[in-house]
Amino acid sequence: MTLPVNFDSVGVDSILADWLTALREQGVEALVVLGPDPLGPREKRDVLAAHPPRLLPAAEALAESRDFGSSWRESDAPLVAWQDIAKSAADQGSRWRRLFLAHGHQSLVRVAFPLPAGRAFECFLFSPRAFGSRTEAATLAWSAFNIWPMLKRALAEQRVALSPRELESLNLAFEGLTARETATRMEVSERTVNYHLANAMSKLQTDNKLAAVQRACWLGLI
Repeated sequence: MTLPVNFDSVGVDSILADWLTALREQGVEALVVLGPDPLGPREKRDVLAAHPPRLLPAAEALAESRDFGSSWRESDAPLVAWQDIAKSAADQGSRWRRLFLAHGHQSLVRVAFPLPAGRAFECFLFSPRAFGSRTEAATLAWSAFNIWPMLKRALAEQRVALSPRELESLNLAFEGLTARETATRMEVSERTVNYHLANAMSKLQTDNKLAAVQRACWLGLI
């Protein structure tokens, strides 16, 4: 499994550290971010960030579990979940819960950010205490919604480095524009647009524009 992005990026780790500092008054002491594996099946998830780093084995166990996975997203479950880890730690397949309990964490708040084709980014906030009410969980969820645009952008930029023109070409393709329409919007030739799209497809390891747009969505670039 690839190491979390924040392990190699001072910028991403700084965002997480600052966020965690702001959350400590509310009892949060750990953060994990999961995202879809752009090269894998729908249920495959990567650990994009884990802070503090010692939680990586527990975060990997969470990513490998079926909990909060694609079947969860197909249900009518809310985008925000609040869970007492200890209550279901004894269940079969709950290795990740036992690992987080071993680190002293008793509860979590999960916030999901849905993506196309049944995928999602997921932020998990862990606390060593049980939350007293839904209000506490809701407050933590709002903090995730507020930080997510900046965090998603930082994670995406570290995972795949697209040039501004390559990203613009993909965004316009996502809007449904043809290469000719994109050229008019960008005030360049159609050949230049196709050049940027070809570069983007190569970096995203795809062989067509639609797949490149889809993969860019799963990475958080679009």
